[in-house]
Amino acid sequence: MQSQTLFSFSVSPCQHLLSDFFPGLELWVKRDDLLHPQVSGNKFRKLKYPLQQLAGRSPDLVTMGGAWSNHLHATAHAAALSGWRSIGLVRAAPQMQTATLDDCRALGMQIIPLTRDAYRHLREQPDAWRSQLAEHLNDYAPQADYVWLPEGGSTAGALRGVAELVDEAIAQIGFVPDSIALACGTGATLAGVLAGLRGRSRVVGIAALKNAGYLHGEIAHLLAQAGYPGYDNYQLLTDYHHGGYGKAPPLLRQFCQAFAAETGIPVEPVYTGKLLYALMQLCQNGQWRGGQRVLVLHTGGLQGARGFA
Repeated sequence: MQSQTLFSFSVSPCQHLLSDFFPGLELWVKRDDLLHPQVSGNKFRKLKYPLQQLAGRSPDLVTMGGAWSNHLHATAHAAALSGWRSIGLVRAAPQMQTATLDDCRALGMQIIPLTRDAYRHLREQPDAWRSQLAEHLNDYAPQADYVWLPEGGSTAGALRGVAELVDEAIAQIGFVPDSIALACGTGATLAGVLAGLRGRSRVVGIAALKNAGYLHGEIAHLLAQAGYPGYDNYQLLTDYHHGGYGKAPPLLRQFCQAFAAETGIPVEPVYTGKLLYALMQLCQNGQWRGGQRVLVLHTGGLQGARGFA
């Protein structure tokens, strides 16, 4: 199956949400967790155009992520469905096993474990991935068709795929919402939604990691790199991370379970669970004006919830 076929269906439903957790708000949930059975959520949208540009080639996809990375998981599936090789540079100890990495290996992704320092170097040096391939791959060839996808798939090309969800959702619910709320990891999804809104409404981003103020710079950089204006109609909230990326204390996990039981919408505690918990607190504390119409973006990534089973 080629990448054009993989991304030929890309419309997710919009679900009106009735819940006692969010008093005073009119909520709709954009169910991007239902976009594709394996390549779901914002990862689907961020990979769409960068991979479609590879049509007619047989590249080796090279990327990076943690041991429970949704991006690694989605990339492994996309590569397998397209008949391409994939290589994952993973922040993990040698021989580490998680359900995510097991899936990636079963799909043909070659996993290269890296120390935290080596992984940090990948973030700091744009071409550091090549030296890692040269060190760890017996068949590394500098002239081969390697395609690098940075952490989270956060490239300028990713914004175009994310931007499409805005007009798609507006057509489904029949109006421009007062706010679009979403979880933030690298900032690319928030930047893509800003691009799709084109200055309308506002975006509220809930950071899933500590000390996330730097995401303002990432968002501005991605918009500029992709050729969009420097939209600033957004708010980034950085106090709802529950201890940091990948941290899910019992209270948060209990909320995710209660929310799923009430609404029938499954969520994981790394991204969408933190987003919804933050919205609940904002509503209950009276920090959101009653009657607002809010679109909540469910960014998928449910496979990662296996790490908290």
